[in-house]
Amino acid sequence: MTPLLLSTLDLVGTFAFAISGATLGVRKRLDLFGVLTLAFAAATAGGIFRDLVIGAHPPAAFGDWRYLATAMAAGVVTFFGYEQVERVRNPVQMFDAVGLALFAVAGTSKALAFGIHPVGAVLLGMISGIGGGMARDLLVTEIPAVLQRRELYAVAALLGAVLLAIGSWLELPPAPTALVAAFACFVLRYLAIRRGWMLPVANWRDPSL
Repeated sequence: MTPLLLSTLDLVGTFAFAISGATLGVRKRLDLFGVLTLAFAAATAGGIFRDLVIGAHPPAAFGDWRYLATAMAAGVVTFFGYEQVERVRNPVQMFDAVGLALFAVAGTSKALAFGIHPVGAVLLGMISGIGGGMARDLLVTEIPAVLQRRELYAVAALLGAVLLAIGSWLELPPAPTALVAAFACFVLRYLAIRRGWMLPVANWRDPSL
């Protein structure tokens, strides 16, 4: 994947995750600083972890001003235009799904570019996708969605990462491969939200009863 495409996916994902974080911040009635902090954390946490693991120092979120600017812009737009953002059906989940898809793909691609084994790259791509949402939820003292009995989340990120890694292994054109992988991740997450798809839950019973 070209550096330009990778950067574009990363920044668009940053904007989407920042909106999801800022929207949650407004719902929690945080002040402007709190909303912007939540927007930045949601937008960059996954990427920062990815970059630290693969040895990309400093992490892109700190070494490239565009990430901070993108997150702050999304936060300000959401803070002052909250009513318009809320017109999107459940904006936190919608923008989170977009960020999840783009970060899973961009994270996997960047890990591969740094020579990480495809299996490790897939795991880092998945973590890149879910890291922002986890940071966002923890900052407002909510259980992260990935740890709850909720619609497919990490599995959707894993799907996008796997498709990107397979496409890279087969030496398919990087841009179409990235778009297909991101789209597949988004569609799975969106359908899981709409239809309530979840992984099976262990059928445990208290032996004392």
